[in-house]
Amino acid sequence: MTSGAEALARLVVDVPDYPEPGVVFKDVTPLLADPAGLRAVVAALADAGRRDGEVVVDAVVGMEARGFLFGTPVALELGVGFVPVRKAGKLPRETHSRSYALEYGEATLQIHRDALAPGARVLLVDDVLATGGTVEATRELVTACGAEAVGVAVLMELSFLHGRARLGDLPLTALLTL
Repeated sequence: MTSGAEALARLVVDVPDYPEPGVVFKDVTPLLADPAGLRAVVAALADAGRRDGEVVVDAVVGMEARGFLFGTPVALELGVGFVPVRKAGKLPRETHSRSYALEYGEATLQIHRDALAPGARVLLVDDVLATGGTVEATRELVTACGAEAVGVAVLMELSFLHGRARLGDLPLTALLTL
């Protein structure tokens, strides 16, 4: 059986200078098209929501957009619900909002005010940990709902951007560190 890290190394394609010069985009579409690779990655990410084989989270939160692609099957694997964190203006009901800086811009994320039960334990799932701004803003949104982020699981950590430093004591599972 292929490990999540092996699947990433084999199936994620670097695209230089996208979406702008100097950025190396990590294209996960070949991974999504490979059932065995995707299965291995989802299983490895879901392990971040378990302790001693037992599920320790009540929900998975995925950040727009690629966090949706991985967070939803991780939630299914864990047997818990999935909650999307969206870009501003995409959710139809009352929301909490947080703005933050990206490695090449600025963004605002939102979550429905009633998306998480007070006291819920939440695993945050995304594709890449870069500067840490997306995870930090999402953690603040989870807290605004009265829930608690108990871990972060990502496909790849871009260690040269030092995003881990913004997580504080929040445990990070990265399947591949670059």
